[in-house]
Amino acid sequence: MKALLKRLFVAVALVGLGLCLPLSARAAVETYDIDPVHTWVGFTVLHFFTNVPGFFSKVQGTIVVDRAQLANSRVEVTIAVPSITTNTSMRDDDLRSDNFFAASKYPAMTFKSRKWVHIENETYDVTGDLTIKEVTKEVLLKVRSTGFGPGMKGAAISGWEVSTTLDRRDFGISADQGMIGNSVDVVIHVEADRRKPSSAP
Repeated sequence: MKALLKRLFVAVALVGLGLCLPLSARAAVETYDIDPVHTWVGFTVLHFFTNVPGFFSKVQGTIVVDRAQLANSRVEVTIAVPSITTNTSMRDDDLRSDNFFAASKYPAMTFKSRKWVHIENETYDVTGDLTIKEVTKEVLLKVRSTGFGPGMKGAAISGWEVSTTLDRRDFGISADQGMIGNSVDVVIHVEADRRKPSSAP
């Protein structure tokens, strides 16, 4: 009985010690800021029978990463709609117009994750809310963690690959039916910089 009580006391003491440790010692939770210079938000959509690519050049956001359990992570992203680029100024102006994105009225699209599900290896299904033109829909992103480590000048960074397919009509973008496809394939390459923890007051 004494031996049992001793083991119980030791176990309780260890648990108490763990609870007294600072958060940084108990869980590797880190915040990363998306680096817009090394991040690519690309898409392709059919023009009749040919896929035409484009991208958004301005993006910002944060990824809160639980290194011990990536499924506990979360992400929030804002993309500047007027930054849409297809390398053809007339087409870009049309995409920014009320025919499509109405960029002057709705200058930002946002994504906020709600659930990460581990699939295999470093891949996850990330469910969240995508808002375009004030229309919010649940979407599923295929996300792969491509690594954590030192970047330029030794700064800590992380890398991610994201893909999904959207139906533009879900967000009230339906112009030029028959000429432009409705399915939009999205591929995003993300580099994010680890935010330095704020010093305690």
